[in-house]
Amino acid sequence: MREYLLVLLIAAGTTYLLAGACRGIAVRFGVLAKVRDRDVHTHPIPYFGGIAMLGGLAVALLVALQMPFLGRYAAVMHDASAVLWAGLIITAVGALDDKYDLNPLVKLGGQVLAAGVAVVGGVRLFWIPLPGRIISLDDATSILLTVLVIAVCVNAVNFVDGLDGLSSGIVAIGSGAFFSYTYVLAYVEGLERATTASLITVATCGVAIGFLFHNWHPAKMFMGDSGSMLLGLLMAMSAISYTGRMDPSVVGGGSAVVPAMLPILLPVAALALPLIDLVTAWIRRAWKGQNPFSADKQHLHHRLLAHGHSHWGAVLLMYGWAAAVSVGLVAMALVPRTSTVWIVVGVLAVLALLTLLPVRSRRSEARSDA
Repeated sequence: MREYLLVLLIAAGTTYLLAGACRGIAVRFGVLAKVRDRDVHTHPIPYFGGIAMLGGLAVALLVALQMPFLGRYAAVMHDASAVLWAGLIITAVGALDDKYDLNPLVKLGGQVLAAGVAVVGGVRLFWIPLPGRIISLDDATSILLTVLVIAVCVNAVNFVDGLDGLSSGIVAIGSGAFFSYTYVLAYVEGLERATTASLITVATCGVAIGFLFHNWHPAKMFMGDSGSMLLGLLMAMSAISYTGRMDPSVVGGGSAVVPAMLPILLPVAALALPLIDLVTAWIRRAWKGQNPFSADKQHLHHRLLAHGHSHWGAVLLMYGWAAAVSVGLVAMALVPRTSTVWIVVGVLAVLALLTLLPVRSRRSEARSDA
């Protein structure tokens, strides 16, 4: 655990320090987020937060591979290399998009290319756990599902990146919950605790926290597509590497500690809000006959602002929902008690009340004015 904590601190510290330099480079070359109708910022903000996060990730992983515990496993070293190469490609594509506003199909091609690098590096889905059985995947299905999972996660985080500190905070919460699950499962089941999934999730949590200091409202810089796509890639690859390195019999053999479906459900729960936002946006735009990649002002964070929440309030509420879903699922899996379920349900009820409260307040004020 000490080495994992050190990786988190290195990732956070390196990202924080590099962000200042990347902000200066973005300003010098004019890579700024201009003010558009759908945006909530009121003046141009520099991009390139994703480049700082890539630097933090690279330093953290390279240091981790020199540690006596994490660095002695060839599988971890091999997967970490694949993650870095895929991360470099998708960050480069995102940085070009921040500068030149690439066509959505070109960005999708870059995402598929990064996913292909991961697949060539051996980081891909090999099986799907279901209650009472394990579905093994043939090579073609494995590659297709891997690319699909990466593309969906990348675009989900990209879609939710609309408020200062929102996507970095949600990813920090989700990756932290995922790390807790992978580490505790390995400890309880007596498995090897040095895994690619644990290393990637703790490093992802670190870079997200390090960047959050620059991105908290009012933001000094934005991560841009280079950052949002990198974070989505890392979340996807941590889940994919987990299924690739975990013994299927552990999660599919009726363990009392972890339900068989959790390896699939937890990555979804960690990115629940971004995935919901992605799906609803695509449905909404398809219903209107629009391009699914066309921008609008109907995302979840936009709706919270329209309901009367402040910028900080909307972000904190979405943090709460992200934590309730991802941390709650981990808690129910690791502490399978009725009381745990009721606590999670209670937290969700409180969050629902807080989400709707500004609407009721405004209606009350309107009635009093009348």
